[in-house]
Amino acid sequence: MQDLKSKILLIYTGGTIGMEVNSEDGSLMPVSLENLVNHIPELSRLECELDSYSFKDPVDSSEADWEFWNDIAKVIEENYEAYDGFVVLHGTDTMAYTASALSIMLENLTKPIVITGSQLPMGMLRTDGRENLISSLEIASLKDQHGHSILQEVAIYFEYSLYRGNRCHKFSTEHFDAIISPNYPPLAEAGVKIHWNLSALQRKVDFKNLRIHYKWKSDIAIIKFFPGISLEQLTYSLNQPNTSVFVLETFGSGNIPMRNDIIDLIKEKVSEGKCFINVSQCRKGNVDQKTYASGMKLSEIGVISAEDMTFEAVVVKTMHLLGKELSVEGFAREFQVEYAGELSI
Repeated sequence: MQDLKSKILLIYTGGTIGMEVNSEDGSLMPVSLENLVNHIPELSRLECELDSYSFKDPVDSSEADWEFWNDIAKVIEENYEAYDGFVVLHGTDTMAYTASALSIMLENLTKPIVITGSQLPMGMLRTDGRENLISSLEIASLKDQHGHSILQEVAIYFEYSLYRGNRCHKFSTEHFDAIISPNYPPLAEAGVKIHWNLSALQRKVDFKNLRIHYKWKSDIAIIKFFPGISLEQLTYSLNQPNTSVFVLETFGSGNIPMRNDIIDLIKEKVSEGKCFINVSQCRKGNVDQKTYASGMKLSEIGVISAEDMTFEAVVVKTMHLLGKELSVEGFAREFQVEYAGELSI
C-alpha cells in the first residue's frame, strides 16, 4: 500500500464524455466539470487526491489542432511538479492524434498521462464514460514499490484496455471498444485487478527535467493511392504550394503501381527537396521497402518508410519535425528515430 496518496489532475477539454442530454429537446450540450464529477460519486472512494481543471470553452475533438495540443501541454507544464499524474478527458474522433502529439512534444516525461473519453455521454444510463474515467484515474495513481509511477508515458484508456497513445487508432463509431492498437500490445488490462504488461511499458532510468516542444508546421499533404489513379491527379496533388512533405497512403506493405511516369514524378519532386513518407493503408502490419520491387524502388528514389507507425503518429511526427526547420536530410534522418515508442526498432 502506498504511504502517500497520489495527486492527480483531471483535465477536461471537451468531448462526448462531457456532454449531457438536454431534457427539453434531446440535444447534447456541454456539462460543467462539477456536474460531470457528480455523476460518479464513486470517485470519492479512489485512493488518490483529485483536483480538476476545465477548458473555458470545451473543444469538439474534430476541431483539435496543434494550438489545442499546446494548450493541453501548457496545463501539464504549469502543474507538472504539483501532481503525480494527469487524466485528460477528450473527444474520441482525434484522440489518437492528441495522444501522439503529447507523446512526442513532452520530452523526458516520467509521469502518467492517461487520455480517455466515451462513446456515450456521462449522463446517459448506459454510458461507458463512468468505467473509463474511474479506471483511468486509478491507473494514473498507481506507483511501484520505489514510489515511481508505474505508467511513465502518454496512454489511452478505453473499454478495459490501456494502450500506448501514439500506437492508437479509432476504428469504430458505434462500439465501446472504439480504440485499437494494431501494432503494439496493450500496456495493461483492467479486470478484477489491473494487469500490467510490464515488458511493454516505457521505464525511465534517468529522471531529467521535462522539456516541451511547442513548435509545429502543417505544410504536409496526404495522397491516398487507389486503383486507376492518374498521372494528372498525382501531378496536381504534388504541385500544391507551400507543401514540404507528402504522406503517401499506399497498398499493402507499402506498394504503388510500378508505372514509370509515377516513379519519375516522385523522383523529380524528391530532387526538388520534397520529402515523401510511405504509410500503408492497412492499419495492422508495417511498410516493407526491402522485399517487393515496388517498395525497393520507392526506397531507391528517396521515399521514407513509416515502418509500423500509425497514420496518426506519422502526421503528428511530421508536423513536429517540420517545426524544427530541418534540412531534407535532417528530416529524413530524424523521422526514422524512435521518439516515444511510436516506432518499433
